[in-house]
Amino acid sequence: MFDLVADIEAYPQFVPLCLGLEIRRRTENDGVVTKVADMSVGYRAIRETFTSRVACDPAKREIFVEYIDGPFRHLENRWSFREQASGVCVVEFEIAYEFKSRALSLLMGGMFDTAFRKFSEAFERRADVVYGAP
Repeated sequence: MFDLVADIEAYPQFVPLCLGLEIRRRTENDGVVTKVADMSVGYRAIRETFTSRVACDPAKREIFVEYIDGPFRHLENRWSFREQASGVCVVEFEIAYEFKSRALSLLMGGMFDTAFRKFSEAFERRADVVYGAP
């Protein structure tokens, strides 16, 4: 599951609302792979691109996403992966965000929460495709 989430280049293939993703820079330091990427998202007439720094730490089984530029005042999220003795992988996802514009917040706020539920479902479906359904 860590590899599936860390493969941000594949997001346009399966993540709802993700129209495109471009890697600006990729570095590796002490096993941590960091990518700076522009993600374009859209829904109906609304289109936005934002830039994030994605740090993938396989030793800690964590992925930390830090917002750089775009329509948010602040955005960060963290993925944590814990394998259980049964072989099941428990995935924890935390996100904190605030839009720059109050108008955009009012327009997108409720939809944004719904979209994150859809994102979660998309990752589960993608895992079924890549690894086989349980």
